[in-house]
Amino acid sequence: MNQAKIDRINALAKASKERELTAEEREEQTMLRNEFRRSVIGNLTGQLDHTVIVRPDGSRTEVKKKG
Repeated sequence: MNQAKIDRINALAKASKERELTAEEREEQTMLRNEFRRSVIGNLTGQLDHTVIVRPDGSRTEVKKKG
């Protein structure tokens, strides 16, 4: 997600506090928020996929997805 889209999310949030958003603006806001959520989840998943727990004895355990 680029900075322009994040700025647009913030602009729509500010506008919604000042006035009622149009149907097109609400749809755009929902689309951008969902894209932002997917981006955050993807980044976090990528970090966790490369996370290793190092125990005091020096052994290493990879973090694995449950279920």
